[in-house]
Formats: sequence, structure tokens, C-alpha cells
Amino acid sequence: MKHVFIIGSKGIPAKYGGFETFVEKLTEGQKSKEIKYHVSCLADNSKEFEHNGARCFNVKVPNIGPAKAVYYDIVALKECIKYIRKNNIKNSIVYILACRIGPFIGYFKQKLKKLGVSLIVNPDGHEWKRAKWNKAIRQYWKTSEKYMVKHADLLICDSKNIEKYIKEDYKQYKPKTTFIAYGADTEKSKLSDDDNTLLKWYKEKDIKKKEYYLVVGRFVPENNYETMITEFMKSKTYKDFVLITNIEGNKFYNELKEKTRFNKDKRIKFVGTVYNQELLKKIREDAYGYFHGHEVGGTNPSLLEALATTDLNILLNVGFNREVGEDGALYFNKESGDLARLVDSLESYEEIAATSLGGVAKDRVLKEYTWEKIINDYENLFIKLN
Repeated sequence: MKHVFIIGSKGIPAKYGGFETFVEKLTEGQKSKEIKYHVSCLADNSKEFEHNGARCFNVKVPNIGPAKAVYYDIVALKECIKYIRKNNIKNSIVYILACRIGPFIGYFKQKLKKLGVSLIVNPDGHEWKRAKWNKAIRQYWKTSEKYMVKHADLLICDSKNIEKYIKEDYKQYKPKTTFIAYGADTEKSKLSDDDNTLLKWYKEKDIKKKEYYLVVGRFVPENNYETMITEFMKSKTYKDFVLITNIEGNKFYNELKEKTRFNKDKRIKFVGTVYNQELLKKIREDAYGYFHGHEVGGTNPSLLEALATTDLNILLNVGFNREVGEDGALYFNKESGDLARLVDSLESYEEIAATSLGGVAKDRVLKEYTWEKIINDYENLFIKLN
């Protein structure tokens, strides 16, 4: 039996988040009987419970601001080592999601090595580039990433561009890497076109099927909302730009409103969040087009969901997005006028062209990004790893 300890997600059952969904899907879809998963969960108690056949252990962490996630990972790692030692577990794996505890990992690596534990790290995306962090925190992230790469026995990258970056930027450590993508839900929405929940949502938001462009994601500067909104305002399209995102108490939202005056353009509609997953999927399916402006990080879950559901996907032209979208999407750059021109040209885009582009995108997701494939790739790797 191979014991795999997963830390770094907020835990399961998953309510939200990329890593949380990943752990949920990995345990839910488990095929191999040779693996036992142990999952750390952020909670306000120290209970143990079972979910999807995995042993889940709660880790209680005080609310200490930005350092909370670092503290959580350290306590979770200590719990894993304690459990492995107490139960005399041989040939186990600790899989750490994200590079938060680099400055401390050398100390723990020695303990893991003595116990014969393999240390696997998922480096995630370029967290040190995120605008929400101040200079000191960005520097911490970069330093932390360096030490996580240095001490990992293996790094699992969910993006080939991240894998290339790790190999090039940290070549002095000769990092051992592999690529396993993130997964996407490829099933169509269970809601029909005349479903009351859908029709009510459209009426409330004053939106019509196939007459809106859509974006779903965190409202942060590095997702290039400023470019997308500014360019959309320059375009002549009669369609709406629907933004499904949380703007409550968001400083960036107010700054952008002040700067662009997007509130004067009736086509731009911030509609809040949608937690009903079937409804969200149907809204994606019914969109005329989907904008994706993310430029920090690896394989983005919202991009995979868009490629699996929306016919016309318009992505920021960066390596991460090109790698995933390939020939199943259109691309824009941040040069003034570029996206506006593309939107205007799409006014006369024939339905058959959009459908064929969507077909290419869906085929790509079905071939490379299904959860079944991702789970299979992970299980094969875990079982083979010594």
C-alpha cells in the first residue's frame, strides 16, 4: 500500500478553489486499491474523518493574517511526519501543493529522508508576480519557491510552461520534473433552455442567450480586467460583457471604475458570483464568447471549463493560454485597439465558424484534460515512485 499525504489545499469536501477541486476529484475518482490518501484540511478543530475513502485530518490554525497559510502547511507537515513515524509507514509520499514553506523545508526534508518519504511539490503558478502582494511578500514567495525546488524529489507541474520555467530558472539544482495537467468537467449542463432558474437569472441580469461575452474569475489586476474592459468599451458591439466575479469590498474594482468609467457603459455588467455549478455551466454554454485574460500561473481551471463549454474563446496571447487553447481559440494582446478590433470583427463571425472552433477546443479538452486521464496519470506516478 502506497500512502500519499496531501497538504496545501484547504481540504475536502471541496467548496471552492483549484487545489481543493483537484484533491476532491483525485480522491473521488480513485481507481487504484494500492493507494491510501491522507488529506490535510484547514478547520477550527482537530478531528479526523473519512471522505471519498481518504483519511482526512483537520488542522487548527490561528488567524494570523497572510502568514496563516504558511503556518497551516508547517503544522500539517508536522502531523504527517508524526503519523508516518507512529504507524511505522514505509515507502510513503508527501505531496505539497504550492511553494509556501520553502525557508523551512530543508529542516523537514531531513526528517522525511530518514523516514524514507518522497517529497513531491506542485509549484503552482507565478505566485510571486501577483499584484495583491507587496514587495516583501513577493520576495518571500520567490525565495520560498527556490528552496521548494531545491529540496523536492520531484516537481509535478500542471503546465508545460511552468515546467520549462522551473528547469531553466533553477537549473543549478537539476530539478526532476514531470507534467500532469489539471482536469476539466466535460459534461454538459443538466439545465434545459427553458429551466426556470436559468430564465430567472437572465431576466434579473437583463441578459439574453448568445448576446453576451463572458468572463469568470477572481477580480485581480493580473487577470487583465482593465485591458478587457477598456477594449470592450472601444468596440462597437451591441452585445453585453458579463463579469461573474466577487467585487464586494474590492479596492481594485473602485480604482478601475474611477479610471475607465465603465459604469457609464450599459453593456458592461458585473453580476456577482454564481455558486450553482449547473447554472454556471449553462451560462458558459449560452455565451457568445468567453474572454480569458489570465497571465500569471499554470493551467487555469476557468480556462479549461470555458474551452469545454463555450464555442468562442478569446484568450490573452501568453504561453500558458496558448499551451492549453492551441488551435481551439482566438488570441489577443495588450496593445491598444487589438482586442477592440477583434471583437468588432467577430460581429460578422459566422455561427458555423464559431461552432467549428468550439469543436476543436472541446476535442482538445476531451483528449488531454479529463479528470479520468489526470487521475490515471497521478496514480501511475504514485505507484511507481520509490
